[in-house]
Amino acid sequence: MKFLKLLIAVLLLPACVALTITGWQLARQLSFAPHALTDRTLWAFAAGYGLWLVVFATLPKPMRTYVLGHELTHALWALLMGARVGGLKVKKTGGQVRTSKINWFITLAPYFFPFYAMLFIALFFLAHAIWHFDHFLWILFFLVGLGWSFHVTFTLMMLLTVKQTDVTSQGVLFSAVVIYFMNLLVMILTATALSHSITFLAVGQSLAGTLASAYAWTLDKLASLWQDAFAFVRHASHH
Repeated sequence: MKFLKLLIAVLLLPACVALTITGWQLARQLSFAPHALTDRTLWAFAAGYGLWLVVFATLPKPMRTYVLGHELTHALWALLMGARVGGLKVKKTGGQVRTSKINWFITLAPYFFPFYAMLFIALFFLAHAIWHFDHFLWILFFLVGLGWSFHVTFTLMMLLTVKQTDVTSQGVLFSAVVIYFMNLLVMILTATALSHSITFLAVGQSLAGTLASAYAWTLDKLASLWQDAFAFVRHASHH
């Protein structure tokens, strides 16, 4: 199983490059209104994101809030996988939730799924369905920026400063590649869903082309390396 995960991690590396390029292209095109510089939603997202960076850097860390979101993310993905969930415990120093099954999605979900950002989206659209908050969309983007910044800062802090058994249990390389890949994928899908200027079809077509180019380049380089290695061995054997 460890060898299989290592192989999957290596095979996903070109996909990570392709997804990074697609994300960069999406960021350059992204607009939630006709004119990006006057788009209140983009500014609201940036304000929420920046505000949390200031809070994170200057105020005590809300560890219990992070741990709650971490464990609820495990629970949510376990439920999505058809598992039974119970025994939720949350403390500042750590938490626990019991699930009837475990896999890498459930284990690594807190590191790529921005729980509070997604919670804000769900609650906003639920309220919007009742009260029609068409003129208050900027509030959603402010909260999403806040929640996503919370996710990024805490994820990086925990991965870089605390040994995470979730990560080591799945293999460090496999976990690192999956966390990077899934973070980008969730970000791209969420941005596309909320955008008026980008469609899933356009993103899918762009990603498909970039993936094909990334894997074609990788195979071409591997073939060249193989030919060079073969030529070197033949040359060495004749001397």
